[in-house]
Amino acid sequence: MSKVYDLAVIGGGIMGLAHAITAARRGMRVIVIERECRANGASIRNFGFVTVTGQERGESWELARRTRDVWADIAPQAGIAIEHRGLYLAARSPEALAVIDAFLNTEMGEGCRRISADAFRADMGGLGGADLLGALYSPHELRVESRDAIPLLTRWAQEHLGIDILTETAAYSSLPPVLHTSRGDVAAGHVVVCPGDDFSTLWPDRIAAYNLCRCRLSMLRLADPGFRLPGALMSDLSLTRYTGYAALPEAAALKAKLIAEQPRHYANGVHLIVAQGSDGTLIVGDSHHYADLPGPFAPASAEHDILDEYARATGGPAPAVIERWVGTYASADDRTHLVDTPADNVRLVIVTGGTGASTSFGIAEKVLNQLMGTST
Repeated sequence: MSKVYDLAVIGGGIMGLAHAITAARRGMRVIVIERECRANGASIRNFGFVTVTGQERGESWELARRTRDVWADIAPQAGIAIEHRGLYLAARSPEALAVIDAFLNTEMGEGCRRISADAFRADMGGLGGADLLGALYSPHELRVESRDAIPLLTRWAQEHLGIDILTETAAYSSLPPVLHTSRGDVAAGHVVVCPGDDFSTLWPDRIAAYNLCRCRLSMLRLADPGFRLPGALMSDLSLTRYTGYAALPEAAALKAKLIAEQPRHYANGVHLIVAQGSDGTLIVGDSHHYADLPGPFAPASAEHDILDEYARATGGPAPAVIERWVGTYASADDRTHLVDTPADNVRLVIVTGGTGASTSFGIAEKVLNQLMGTST
């Protein structure tokens, strides 16, 4: 315990890494304590899609804008490829177009535009269902391959920022000045705990006060379809799931229509994201099922509905499924993230809406500004 750290971060997923990297770039001595040999949870079981457009209006939208800028800055430094940029959201009904138009009239529509069905097909190489009426285009998004990006980000944090990373280590306590772990004591002046959806190990009583649950999602990797997407693809269902759209008054009519026409998609919590990797394969999802402890058994109907929505949006059948996986993340009805203060020099940080990749760096900057009185 000869080394004393300015900051200890418990949790080596994207939230923990964001806090560690932000602190180290401000000149602090930082250690990350991770219980597994590498991040293996929600931080890699996702699209790697840094989403700005559609985030909840206000703070979440601003945090996503800042996080996108940080990703754009550090990704090339860490050797992380940005697979594609931008978002196309296909609209198949007048009700969907009305939501898009309403969104464009808000401050969140800055830089975005509505495009025609013909323009969508031109950009997308002919993709688009027969009922396509138009689309929303956003230039703000970027996409990385999470299963590669998180290990690369971790290595860069160690090799170029001097962050010490202690893996396969359980933290038994998180109260400075001495943290007790399964590999000995760690001395640190401040601590940030980023437990993901582990609600039991550290500060369980503090976490319980927020009435969190878990969301289980199903995702797929599809074979290379033989075309290249210019950006990520979403569809009408996303307009009633992402709060930046769904909170608009115009979304009520669309939601009623979609529930009537696609009731099982709604029961399975399905909305469409399609993102493409450098090898041409497609990451496609996802579904959402909520419980205190979601079981490991995902319904086959969820996968069917995801692939059905892919066919509706693209106008063609889905390529072969080559991988399947299930992820879980913390969820709350009343917030997109929480920052709790168990002690003056400790912060407990949990993203509660599945937006860790999209808001992590923005959250980390705000937390550290308040915790340590520092700023960029």
